[in-house]
Amino acid sequence: MTETTVGIGGAAESTDMVLNIGPQHPSTHGVLRLRLVLDGERIQSAEPVIGYMHRGAEKLFEARDYRQIIMLANRHDWLSAFSNELGVVLAVERMLGMEVPERAVWTRTLLAELNRVLNHLMFLGSYPLELGGITPIFHAFREREDLQHVMEEISGGRMHYMFNRVGGLKDDLPAGWLGRARQAVAEVRSRMGVYDDLVLGNEIFRGRTRGIGVLARETVHAYGVSGPIARASGVDFDLRRDEPYLAYAELQDVLKVAIREEGDCLARFECLLEQTHTSLALADACLDRLDELPPGPINQRLPKVLKAPEGHTYAWTENPLGLNGYYLVSKGEKTPYRLKLRSASYNNIQALTELLPGTLVADMVAILGSLFFVVGDIDK
Repeated sequence: MTETTVGIGGAAESTDMVLNIGPQHPSTHGVLRLRLVLDGERIQSAEPVIGYMHRGAEKLFEARDYRQIIMLANRHDWLSAFSNELGVVLAVERMLGMEVPERAVWTRTLLAELNRVLNHLMFLGSYPLELGGITPIFHAFREREDLQHVMEEISGGRMHYMFNRVGGLKDDLPAGWLGRARQAVAEVRSRMGVYDDLVLGNEIFRGRTRGIGVLARETVHAYGVSGPIARASGVDFDLRRDEPYLAYAELQDVLKVAIREEGDCLARFECLLEQTHTSLALADACLDRLDELPPGPINQRLPKVLKAPEGHTYAWTENPLGLNGYYLVSKGEKTPYRLKLRSASYNNIQALTELLPGTLVADMVAILGSLFFVVGDIDK
């Protein structure tokens, strides 16, 4: 029998290990780097290192006119393109004191909710994948494809729709589109039970997520966390209900805000799933209303050169991932003097510094994935 002794140095037992997670390809959890300090398999501290996808969009806003900035704002959260556009045009319309035609208001509400479902389906499918369950992602992409067809039909785009305009929408809806959209919503709803049974009913999934990564309500308020992540920690706040915009004031009987108190990974997933069911119900209500509306304009006629009056305003919306706000400052020119973007993921991801310390490395992916972020929405 041979014994081999390996010298590791006297300081090894008291030396912490620094582990870099990422940066990776954007289609994983992206060009986000986590700098972890470990004590064995337990995380002592975590620092999100951001900026690898920063493209200076806020500075570019100042060199583009009010029509062109819609394209720039479209892209930071690439799963919520329609909602991103919406915040910009609402800010400009508020500065102009512009009333939008009723058909445009209801159509915007419908498309915002369809876009919300598309966003949530991606995370409902990808989160189980990160925990070892490959099947839900195939279901998620099938449901997404049904909705992508109707979104692509009206806008021509699959991800970046560019359908909002200051004063309304680019075009009216194609003939028969409302019926096709209603059918797509019904098909998606009929298959949503997959996530209740296949995912939430899976004891392995529940074992990996229940009681893991508990986010306290105080931390939510301290870091400005919003959206389904905040509501999973008992923060009962949703702009669509508490400060209605578009047609949400008339949809309060349909809008059910998903709330959980546990604040763990499982609660965040449950909030996301319940919110998807609510968005499908809201989409149906919007379709019913659009069927009743008489024919009319879908947008306002604009001057060739659009200038916002001097002043400032803040427009925020309940984006799929949380609060999305635009602070617009105008000097009366055709370009914004300043346009500051407050994105949901930027605030949400900062909570990792509180969530990860004290947890095991094995739970890090479960916690990271449950924050439902898009890296472009962090870096913008």
